[in-house]
Amino acid sequence: MMFSCKKKETTLGQNSIDQNNLLSSAGIDTFTLTTYTIEEDSARTDASLFSLLGSYDDPEFGPVNAEIYTQIKMSTETVDFGDVSTITSVDSFIVGLEYAGSYGNPITFDLEVFRITDPDPLHLDSNYYAFSTKIVDNTDNLILAGHESQELNTDGVTVIGSDTTSRKQLRIPLDTNLARTFIDDAALNNPTAFSSNEEFLNYFKGLYIRVNPSSVNSLMPGDGGVFYFNPTGSRVSIYYTQDGVQKSYDFSMNSSECANLNHIDIDNTSKQVETVISDSTFGQEEFYAQSFKSQAVIEFPGIENLPKDAVIHSATLELPVQYQTGADFPPGLDLTVTTRLTEDDDELYSIGVLGPYDNYKKQFSINLRNYVQEVVNGNVEHTELIVYPILFFTTVERIIFNGPDSGNKAQPKLTVVYTEF
Repeated sequence: MMFSCKKKETTLGQNSIDQNNLLSSAGIDTFTLTTYTIEEDSARTDASLFSLLGSYDDPEFGPVNAEIYTQIKMSTETVDFGDVSTITSVDSFIVGLEYAGSYGNPITFDLEVFRITDPDPLHLDSNYYAFSTKIVDNTDNLILAGHESQELNTDGVTVIGSDTTSRKQLRIPLDTNLARTFIDDAALNNPTAFSSNEEFLNYFKGLYIRVNPSSVNSLMPGDGGVFYFNPTGSRVSIYYTQDGVQKSYDFSMNSSECANLNHIDIDNTSKQVETVISDSTFGQEEFYAQSFKSQAVIEFPGIENLPKDAVIHSATLELPVQYQTGADFPPGLDLTVTTRLTEDDDELYSIGVLGPYDNYKKQFSINLRNYVQEVVNGNVEHTELIVYPILFFTTVERIIFNGPDSGNKAQPKLTVVYTEF
């Protein structure tokens, strides 16, 4: 069963009963849980906080690969290179992607950068998904020959000119012939293309950045990483010398001005997560959530049978995970917690709480007191809870949850403490 990604805020628990009215006697109930995993088939990527690039082979979830499609725009209203006959050299042409984080390990990849040629280019007001692509000229790798091999490492040292910058970047050298074409067209051959950003986007539709497929295919299980980049701090820069003076011009990749999408490929083939998605009964041993791909479901029938006059003291859902501190693929910091308001509703609605991760206990804990109170009061129809990494549409985090029948020491549980009056 598929759900849409749209989330709406609800007011669950806004009118909960004053704790001062609670009586002294309380009942304690624990509930039998049913757990499984559902697949998300339409994850939006155009609104992601970061641009994602890289690849890793997850031993439990299979290969994950991330690619970037992005516009670039002039950073000024127009471009004026002056008398281009006095430009003695185009020194470099650099894509500078500002690191914002990573998932996996530092690694050296062969990269490719191609020009987008799609007659239907990127648009700021369009929706793009993990499966979206654009037509590109994949016969002409724009990376400067001999510089295809690049280390992706958030802890690397970034030097721009002679200065070391604290804002770390992946700096990809492009062929300076393209920069020279930009300069000559702006000044002489096609100045209209540089008269406004609207004209420039018709002239140059953007860049497609990926890991060379041969690098992807050579990964062994556990190898690789996906790296997150901040579009606001990223740019494409031409460095040139004019009349003996070194100069530069930047093209912006700011996500508020430039349309972009992350193309994400995740292959769960022959992994247990695929089995659980296909047959929910297998989710009782372990179940999963993976950004852009799948969400964890927890059902706890029976809370509707709590006394209708019950006042809920506490309702805590504990979800233990399989993770050892320091391992390559951590579960993240928080869960988004959603539900469907009716059995027939295809929308997912936030219940107004998060599920923080406790690294000591190796579990997520979710405070469901207000939610359970609303169910007991008859204000909300209880269906199930659907949880997933809080940055589901931005990172590639994944989680292995212990199911109720797990052979591991800790199993998930919901404990409700209440008072009847």
